[in-house]
Amino acid sequence: MAPLRDQGVGPQAEWHEGRGRPQYAGQYRLESVLGSGGMGVVYLARSASGLRLAVKVVHEEHARVSEFRARFRQEVAAARRVSGAFTASVVDADPDAERPWMATLYVQGPTLAEYGKRNGPLSPAKLRRLMAGLAEALRDIHRTGVVHRDLKPSNVLLTAEGPKVIDFGISRPSDSDRNLRTETGKLIGTPPFMAPEQFQRPKAVGPAADVFALGSVLVHAATGRGPFDSDSPYIVAYQVVHDEADLAGVPEDLVPLLTRCLAKEPGDRPTPDEIMAELREQAASYDTQAFTADELEAFIPEQREPVGAEQPDAYGGDAGRPGGGSRARRPADRYDGHGDGDGHGTGRTGTGENRTGDTGDNRT
Repeated sequence: MAPLRDQGVGPQAEWHEGRGRPQYAGQYRLESVLGSGGMGVVYLARSASGLRLAVKVVHEEHARVSEFRARFRQEVAAARRVSGAFTASVVDADPDAERPWMATLYVQGPTLAEYGKRNGPLSPAKLRRLMAGLAEALRDIHRTGVVHRDLKPSNVLLTAEGPKVIDFGISRPSDSDRNLRTETGKLIGTPPFMAPEQFQRPKAVGPAADVFALGSVLVHAATGRGPFDSDSPYIVAYQVVHDEADLAGVPEDLVPLLTRCLAKEPGDRPTPDEIMAELREQAASYDTQAFTADELEAFIPEQREPVGAEQPDAYGGDAGRPGGGSRARRPADRYDGHGDGDGHGTGRTGTGENRTGDTGDNRT
């Protein structure tokens, strides 16, 4: 890979193929690989004071493409805008560097997808607490004027303090008229967690689309499958638009609320505030600490790949996630309209983990 040059203050950012020499993004020393995929590589890094960070560095080939640079700038802007208690806060970034990068606080914990793979469906109590935490997170995100547009199990980090929503690579301001399609005409998103309007009326997508995704995420967490399950992303897309959600296996007391979240028309869905109010009515109180530190400890990796060990590919894999991760590799999980063209396979679309690759997957 070509040298990574920093244009800011601090040590010159360099990339070396061999091990044993320090590498930097800006003034942050890269220590090990958290994830590698479509848009870039995410590293565990340290600041001068020893603060642990997750730093995403865009692949060299993408840094030369204006569309990818624009998407990365958009991701940085959105992540900065929503930085708070329910996201991985942005510490620093240089989207104009020769190899663009962004640093966020490192958040230790698995994704909801990883947790589900190891532990199976969540208990009813955990589901209610997770739903309350995600509704609160969406309320916080929407208050900044941002629509996430790609909420799914692999974009939810679980911590003892509550869930954190990550990956703002395809988010945009709610008042923007920018089409969901990229310059190359690809519809970006993950079909089992996309709202009907994301397929039908891309320019009309607003906060209600994230509520639809929240409903799909909760069904997946409750049953291990999505409410619109199929081996084909195209069939999933048809079902999302035309068919009723399959809520078999969802706790009965949550079915009415999730049915409203999965309404075909955006105006028929509850707001995050209404979701939290309804959950409070179901129980006198709920503790949003659905997952204890001891439960999440099992996902902490004993060893990570040192810097220089990764073999990034152009269109497959996952770019890791802000704050953390328990694996150095994950397959791509966003659909781009190219079928199974990422070289990794797709698995069942209802799993929330394996999707056909896109032109750049973002996790910070």
